[in-house]
Amino acid sequence: MKFVYTAVRDGVKETGTAEASDKFALAKDLKNKGVTVLSVEPEASKGHFFAKLSSKFSTISFKEKIFFIGNLSEMLSAGLSLTRALKVSLKQTKNTKMKNVIIAVTDSVDKGGSFAEALARFPKIFPPTTIAMVEAGEKSGRVPEALQIVSNQMLKTYNLRKKIRGALTYPAIVILAMIGIAVMMLVYIVPTLAATFKELGAELPLSTRFIIGFSDFLTGHYLYAILLFAVLCLCFYYGRKVAFVRRLWAWFLIHAPLFGHIIKETNSAVTARTLSSLLASGVDIVAALSITERVLQNPYYKEVIQKAIIAVPKGDTLSVVFGGKGAEKLYPPFVGEMMSVGEETGKLPEMLGKLAQFYENEVEAVVKDLSTIIEPLIMLFVGAGVGFFALAMIQPIYSVGNNL
Repeated sequence: MKFVYTAVRDGVKETGTAEASDKFALAKDLKNKGVTVLSVEPEASKGHFFAKLSSKFSTISFKEKIFFIGNLSEMLSAGLSLTRALKVSLKQTKNTKMKNVIIAVTDSVDKGGSFAEALARFPKIFPPTTIAMVEAGEKSGRVPEALQIVSNQMLKTYNLRKKIRGALTYPAIVILAMIGIAVMMLVYIVPTLAATFKELGAELPLSTRFIIGFSDFLTGHYLYAILLFAVLCLCFYYGRKVAFVRRLWAWFLIHAPLFGHIIKETNSAVTARTLSSLLASGVDIVAALSITERVLQNPYYKEVIQKAIIAVPKGDTLSVVFGGKGAEKLYPPFVGEMMSVGEETGKLPEMLGKLAQFYENEVEAVVKDLSTIIEPLIMLFVGAGVGFFALAMIQPIYSVGNNL
């Protein structure tokens, strides 16, 4: 890689370019030559517009994060120092944004900062669970083991998300295609049929008048239609940030047929997996609950964790909170029972791990069955839409034919 460096040589400030494996190797090389280094930056970040653009708008995928954490764990377990392992990770990644993150983390560690503090500078990339487990690993001297737990947890989360998204991809594509075809028919076909009906003086039923009216709106006021669509998209996007809307949507998901069961078991798996990983890494139970509360997205499940944060320091057990009033409608009874067994035997992290594995397997099985159920339902939905349109357009034609 090429770097632009600023340094002081014999009391004179100078700027130059040089090649090195990374900026730390270049700084070390210059220092050995008696040069005081002030700054070293990749050449692309100084002058290349497209490199800057790529760095700004590129994203770091979940798979890249798993690869980074897992590789660090393996290298540290093999005996490499943290700085050396980070430098090797820098060479392995091709993502510009990830490179910048690794460079910043390595720089922070080289200056004496802790690894957890360096990761905490990037909260949008490394979640609270990762930072907490790394911090616990640093305190106990078991960073490789902590990173391995993080990697395993992230991999299980990734697989679970992938399966859920896979089950929803097919219906989403079918519905989008159906909407696109419907819009094309309303814009290009319905106006022709409407003109024909008008010439023939046919009496139009309510369904036909509705379709023709909608078609007239799209063709005659398409700017308003586009604006209305944009407003609806903005309302959906920003509405998710409103507490009342989030609660309403969360309530609907919990009570929705087919999906409600998946939502409950998914949140149970996430809760158990997060608590198990944190407790196994040495994080105290109150801190583990606080982090779990931040990981969960559903406000109703957050409230259960908040109750536990208040109740546990007072002497209550997790099993009492998760099996108590309010929680029993969100978490299955099996959650409280397994927690009770873990608390009685002193193996709460292990029991929570088994609980998480159980519900992850349950969600996987339900999602697999759901994909086979959704396909015929989607076909019925498409058939109903096509049938409604065909009936609305054909009925006036038969009416005219009978009057002739």
